[in-house]
Amino acid sequence: MKAPLYNLKAEKISDVTLPKGIFDVEVNDDLIAKSVRAYLSNRRSAFAKVKDRGEVSGTTKKMYAQKGTGRARHSTSKVGIFVGGGSVHGPQGNQNFTLKINQKTKKIALYSLLTKFAKAGQIIIIDDFKSLEPKTKVASNFVDALGKANQDLAKSKKIGIITEAENSNVIRAFRNIAGLNLLSLNSLNVLDLGQQNFLILSQNALTALK
Repeated sequence: MKAPLYNLKAEKISDVTLPKGIFDVEVNDDLIAKSVRAYLSNRRSAFAKVKDRGEVSGTTKKMYAQKGTGRARHSTSKVGIFVGGGSVHGPQGNQNFTLKINQKTKKIALYSLLTKFAKAGQIIIIDDFKSLEPKTKVASNFVDALGKANQDLAKSKKIGIITEAENSNVIRAFRNIAGLNLLSLNSLNVLDLGQQNFLILSQNALTALK
């Protein structure tokens, strides 16, 4: 499995052989789905909360005498069976949506996604981002030039740019361009990766993946 290597002038230098153990593995869609579900669940916070009978406003005075009225005995009107009373067994804002997923599963899911991109020819490698001028216009022209050389890139609405670590020049150059998402290898996950249509990797990031 190979991917084209370009420089910052959008000129193709050569083809790079992608590591077989990362970009040519057996795709496991089930683990990809489980990993995405885990990431989404772990981002979720509990906001739903109801008031019980001790939290709703109102008097705690007994509604009427215990005996002599012929009616059922009741205490306060704040109990759950009355309109305006507290809720019973409702959410208390402490729900736990956390799902555990082990490191091996995360890795298999990540490699499965990378394999999908590689087999579809939706990966290109950039030799070095360090000399990139931190200007949006320069970055936009660079992506446009790459798009002319690669039709899949030109058609992609969401492009992930993966670097080994956060690079200030790369961030300043690409952050204001719609459809371009900056991803760091240190925090790369299945959810962010799966939302892209095309991947641009720095050569350092590819080396670090190995």
